Amino acid sequence: MWIWVLFIALVIVFLALDLGVFHRNEHVIRSKEAGMWTALWVSIALGFSGVIYWLFSSGLVENPTGLTPNTAVLKYVTGYLIELSLSIDNVFVIAVIFAAFNIPPLYQHRVLFWGILGAIVFRGLMIVFGVALINKFDWIIYVFGAFLLYTAFKMLKSNDSEFDPQKSFMFRQLKKLYPITTTLNGHDFFVKRMGVTAATPLFVALVIIEVTDVLFALDSIPAILAITADPFIVFSSNILAILGLRSMYFLISRMLQKFRFINYSLVVILAFVGLKMLFAHQIELPEWVSLTVISVSLVAGIIASLAIPEKKKGTESV
Repeated sequence: MWIWVLFIALVIVFLALDLGVFHRNEHVIRSKEAGMWTALWVSIALGFSGVIYWLFSSGLVENPTGLTPNTAVLKYVTGYLIELSLSIDNVFVIAVIFAAFNIPPLYQHRVLFWGILGAIVFRGLMIVFGVALINKFDWIIYVFGAFLLYTAFKMLKSNDSEFDPQKSFMFRQLKKLYPITTTLNGHDFFVKRMGVTAATPLFVALVIIEVTDVLFALDSIPAILAITADPFIVFSSNILAILGLRSMYFLISRMLQKFRFINYSLVVILAFVGLKMLFAHQIELPEWVSLTVISVSLVAGIIASLAIPEKKKGTESV
């Protein structure tokens, strides 16, 4: 139990250093700074695989699924890559939300900080619930598998341009609870004018990002549970991927158009883990197969996006 306490304490320290020290003064996050932070978070996450090996080899953490240290490391890295890759789709939606509510780059880091803090709490609860379901009901793995296949199909057919945060159900409900201003008041989430407390666009964006992350977790949590049902591996890989989401957003949000084929990579990954769940009791794949499929899918999507020139609209062949 103390391992969990130490890990959560470490996450709190990371968050405190992030907002209280390194980003105390609000500023626009440039690509170079975002790249350095992304490299740091990825290095921390991958370096944590050494901690996973030590914990499972020393028996300091509960091992309900009977994993060997090497297998535990492979499952952790695979789970982390799944969460990191699915976070890319989250970046697309966050960019749309910020654009819809005209959130300037100066305050975007503050919104994402509190959004990720809430996401850690919600995902922790969902992980505990999901692991408990799988351990109690074997058949639930088929439900998760079918849901992931449906999500992959829906992602393949979806059009991102259809999403309008200002027409969402959450925005309409929020307007019923609080008056909403159309102008910002610095980095404040609320403003009091003439005795009335109103929510600023920053708070509206925060709430919609939070709800959106919960919806994304409905995909990502079952996806990582297809790899392992060990609660500590699921939780640690998920949370470390979330911690790197902010810097990854500032790194790739300006290059979203270049990665237009990444969506297909995510479809392949979701479909693969969905099928893996559906046939979990019939076919047992080695851990390196899952790791290879996920890595190759991501690399292929990136290479295709950079190598295949985009057709310009309105051009006619001569």
